[in-house]
Amino acid sequence: MTNKITTKKILYVENGIGYGGAIICLRHLVRNLDRTRFTPMVITGRTSPQYKEIADEALWKHIPDRHIDIVDAHRKIDPLNWPDKVPGVRFIINQLLARADDLFNFLPFFINLLWTAKQFKADLIHANNEPLCNRAALMVGKILKIPTVCHVRGDQNGSQAMAWSYSLVDHFIPVSNWVSQSIQDKLNIPEQKISVIYDGLELDKLDISADSLHFRTQHNISEDDFAVGLVGLLIPWKGQEIFLDAAALLKDKIPNLKMLIVGGTPDDCQSFEAMLRNRVKNENLTDIIRFTGHSTNMPEVYNGLDIVVSASTSPEPLGTVVIESMAKARP
Repeated sequence: MTNKITTKKILYVENGIGYGGAIICLRHLVRNLDRTRFTPMVITGRTSPQYKEIADEALWKHIPDRHIDIVDAHRKIDPLNWPDKVPGVRFIINQLLARADDLFNFLPFFINLLWTAKQFKADLIHANNEPLCNRAALMVGKILKIPTVCHVRGDQNGSQAMAWSYSLVDHFIPVSNWVSQSIQDKLNIPEQKISVIYDGLELDKLDISADSLHFRTQHNISEDDFAVGLVGLLIPWKGQEIFLDAAALLKDKIPNLKMLIVGGTPDDCQSFEAMLRNRVKNENLTDIIRFTGHSTNMPEVYNGLDIVVSASTSPEPLGTVVIESMAKARP
């Protein structure tokens, strides 16, 4: 009589702002998980061709986390002056938007996730982002009495709601020692609830001989051009504005200079990209600045750049771009 081997079921929940380092590292993890011991299922709040590729690697389900765009509403309302002319109006508007977010975005996602976790019979829920944006997953764990672990990749400066969300987590996985120290210092998280695990990188897939010419040709960069690239999601703290400042200073000093902004733009940051493009136009930088969008072949990108730049204005939790650049021997 043979013993039936039962695998542990892990429900991974990804609620990041866009397709960036967090989801890429999660895909590395899921691809390399021992399937004789674990059965993964990945839930994402966003969907795009890159997210859909997860279905080739594991069970995958898209549960929409946005039915109405609260971020865009704030983007339009926050600059207005009239709500500040009457005491309390700004507060009321913000509360109405917050409750609309709870009712139309958070609640449907939470109910669908609760049902999914129950049907999947998860043994563990793994939140791939900060506790606040993954509070639905953590609340599901509490209701169904499923233990939860949560990756922590950023700083902990935030509201009381953020501090409350950290109380829902059974165990934390900071991606570096400084993140670990931060949650201990700012939120009094006990050391025994923390395991520092650096995000894994599939260095064997960083092909040193990748075709740099393909990338350069695709973006109209000649062999004589000096290509400098900032790699990362187009979000304000990644430093694209500083990169444009540098372009303005260097455009007349370095012959054949080309400066590339490499990365996709989350839905929440479309206005940020539009602002960057307006700056390029208004500051006469169109000859040297290139926006490449999201790239699915990073080895070609690294090989196609003469210098890789990290210009983040907030501390990088780990800085995988720097690590990958070093592995590719790019300055």
